[in-house]
Order: sequence, then structure tokens, then C-alpha cells
Amino acid sequence: MNKKKIRYLGCTGAGILALLLADQYTKYLAQEYLKDQADIIWIPQVFQLHYLENRGAAFGLLQNQKFIFLALCALFLCAAFLFLLQMPATSRYIPLYFIAAGLSAGAAGNGIDRILYGYVIDFFYFSLIDFPVFNMADIYVTVSGFLLILYVCFVYREEDFAFMQRRKS
Repeated sequence: MNKKKIRYLGCTGAGILALLLADQYTKYLAQEYLKDQADIIWIPQVFQLHYLENRGAAFGLLQNQKFIFLALCALFLCAAFLFLLQMPATSRYIPLYFIAAGLSAGAAGNGIDRILYGYVIDFFYFSLIDFPVFNMADIYVTVSGFLLILYVCFVYREEDFAFMQRRKS
């Protein structure tokens, strides 16, 4: 592995760590200041901070299926790690390094919650549209997933992913 690749991986790892720390810190704050307290209204009838212990996925799907979520998280993180190892260390792929960092930090952030507490701490709530309560890790996954779709559909071509092809011996 060359120095440039090590630098790209190091920066991606630092990004994952920074995002993960921000996610865990905001969840700590939510636990400390929102749990068993009245909601904090930021914009009346639009946005508020509301503490929620989510034992399922979005919209309450798969309640109390901790093992399934942890297995999927571990599988995703392994796949992301292998993808990062194979991806070329060129400026063309910098957006994908950022996207992989966001997806990985989001998966790991919610995975940590499930390991530590058995549930995910959510606290952002858009009451105007009664949107499911969410957290920073959910934002990382949503934004990164959206960017991944945009980049794959409009920026990268099939040959840009040739590095993922199995090498024949």
C-alpha cells in the first residue's frame, strides 16, 4: 500500500471518528437533558427536540430485533472497509471516500447504541410533518446514501468501478 493510499484511508478514518464522536456526544446530551423532560421547542409546530428510545428501524419496523440490526451493521462495516481498501487513491474518488465515511459513521453510531443500551437514542423531531424522530447518525446515512445515488447515477461510469471486479489468477 502506497503512502497516498494510507493518507486517504487515514483521513477517511479520522472523518469517521469525528462524525462518530459528534453523534455519540449529541446522544449523550439528549440522554442528559431530554430524557424524562418536556420537549424543547425550537420552532413551534415545526421542529423540536424529543427524546425517544428506538428499539426498531425507521417508522418502528422490526421492533426489538437487536441481533438483526447488529449483524447488518457488522456486515455493512466489513463491506465498507473492503470497498475503501480497493478504491483507488485518486482525486476522482474523494467524494466516495467522504460518502463511505458518512455511511460508516452512521452505521457504527447506531450500532454502538444498540450494543450499549439495546436501543437507539433519537431526538430530532419535525412535528409539522410528523416525521419519525431521528439522530445525527441517521442524518449521516441519509445524506450519504442520497449523495451515493447522485454520484453513481450522474458522475461515475461503470468503468470507474472496475477496481471492484474480482481479479483472475
